[in-house]
Amino acid sequence: MTGAWTTFLPLALVLSSLLPGLIIFTLREDQVRLRISLNLLAATLKLCLVGVMLWGVDRGLSFRFAIDFLPGGGLVLQADATSLQFITLSAVLWLATTVYAIGYLENSPLRSRFFGYFSLCVSATMGVALAGNMVTFLLFYELLTLATFPLVVHRGSKKALHAGRVYLAYTMGGGALLLMGVALLHSLIGSPEFQPGGYLGPMLDAHRPSLILAFALMIAGLGVKAALIPLHGWLPQAMVAPAPVSALLHAVAVVKAGAFGIIRVVFDVYGVEQMQALGLATPLLALAAATILYGSLKALQQQELKKRLAYSTISQVSYITLGVALLGPLAAVAALAHLVHQGLMKVTLFYCAGNFAETLGIHRIREMDGVGKRMPVTMTAFTLGALGMIGVPPTAGFITKWYLGIGALDVGQDWVLLVLVASGLLNAAYFMPLIYRGWFSAPPAQWPEERNLGNGKPGLGETHWMLLAPVIFTTVLSLLVGIFANTELSPLAWSQLIIDRQFDP
Repeated sequence: MTGAWTTFLPLALVLSSLLPGLIIFTLREDQVRLRISLNLLAATLKLCLVGVMLWGVDRGLSFRFAIDFLPGGGLVLQADATSLQFITLSAVLWLATTVYAIGYLENSPLRSRFFGYFSLCVSATMGVALAGNMVTFLLFYELLTLATFPLVVHRGSKKALHAGRVYLAYTMGGGALLLMGVALLHSLIGSPEFQPGGYLGPMLDAHRPSLILAFALMIAGLGVKAALIPLHGWLPQAMVAPAPVSALLHAVAVVKAGAFGIIRVVFDVYGVEQMQALGLATPLLALAAATILYGSLKALQQQELKKRLAYSTISQVSYITLGVALLGPLAAVAALAHLVHQGLMKVTLFYCAGNFAETLGIHRIREMDGVGKRMPVTMTAFTLGALGMIGVPPTAGFITKWYLGIGALDVGQDWVLLVLVASGLLNAAYFMPLIYRGWFSAPPAQWPEERNLGNGKPGLGETHWMLLAPVIFTTVLSLLVGIFANTELSPLAWSQLIIDRQFDP
């Protein structure tokens, strides 16, 4: 059963943030209520549209929008189980991040510009998630770069502009590599729509060298945004951006777009059998394992809170690539589930870092002494998010590592367990001192820069309610997806559905 509404719903998901964003650009700075209303209405509408799409897919409806774009490759937006995993995460966290950003930037200049690009960024992310082939994916992948650059340089300082130039150099270079890989594939077979198991099987013998080269180019291009070493250098420098942008880069949009692209290339372009036949999985697996350990080691050395979280992201997002590269069903389930799990935990940690910075002027780890006594709700959320990253049961991080471990054993890659254990120990080494400082060290006589955003007292009035509500929301959500991982509505269960179709289409 299909109709016009099922055809245009994917396009509506993109336009639901694009059109409000274009209007927001035209607003004066003093039109606060209208800007807030547009932001919240757009985010709420997008979440409702995603709910309709989930309902429709559950009942067997097909959502697909396509127009002619290139010979052999149209512009295709469609919903499948894989895209809905990413779309749902993005829609939920975008609403939370919109509320957070409104509170965070309450007294800041250039808010219309910020929220305009903020909306364009979510439009590009939706396009990446809904892309039905590599040509469409490439188009929105590049638009995502252009939409996020102004957010990285938003503060306009010398440091921000330098970080923006670095970000642009990396991401545009990565985009060029991805373009070359997609163009090479397009010259061989056109751009068929993504399909479980891939579509390159008939070409394997005739074009083996070209397929290997195309894979290397596309993984290099996607690896920039996924922050695989040695392509990760932009991410720590981008932490000069405001906290909502940091949350955006790490949990919702940019690094997830890279990781999501790797999932698409491995499973829906090449396929497990072709990956094995071409010997592509082993170097990708080694690269992911090296990135996990490198990111953790670098995080341990950082004394700035947001930079420590940035290197943690480099490590944690690579769990997704690791699970994909193992080419086994259980590890792949872990990879897809971690797309959601890491997003919820990491956005919580960046919200908390933003609250510490905005309320008390805390930017460095040594300044966190006793912060739990002044901001107990935020510090509780930070603690739970950190424990999740370490992988303490029954958090979402534990679910990921458990499935990755048994998935590695299932395909005979026992050495991956050593990587997971080492990573867990390193995660504890760089997160536990923060937890200890926050709860058990004596607070300073005076905070670096205390601002009375709440009522000035510990408790729920510890900061502005729009900074606190998203923290509570994402903390609770990250706990629920771990505790109820074995239920039918969990990200883990949805990931199992996706992988069942991949390995038994």
